Amino acid sequence: MREYMREYINKIDLRIKNKEKFTKEDRDEHLLKIKLFQQERIIHLVITLTYVLFTIFILYLTQYIFMLFLIFFILLIFDGFYVYHYFFLENSVQYMYKQYDKMKNMSNRKED
Repeated sequence: MREYMREYINKIDLRIKNKEKFTKEDRDEHLLKIKLFQQERIIHLVITLTYVLFTIFILYLTQYIFMLFLIFFILLIFDGFYVYHYFFLENSVQYMYKQYDKMKNMSNRKED
């Protein structure tokens, strides 16, 4: 997903840099991509929060079963990767909002 998102964002950035005109269909497609990436972001938020809650639960259990510290640290590493990926999705979607604004400004007003 990361590579797909980067390629799409770079493609739009290149078109903006070259000052190409964006049609209404281009803008609608961009809005659709934003919507799909927002759904991906929501899914990853739920997964991340679930992992964090599970990690906290395992940490609580370590006071009764000391060997669970190993599982706690493994989950903590997973949490770090999930948070990193979630922030990538979040920042990319916000960047796509800015791209959309630029696309709107560059488009022909006759098409609106």
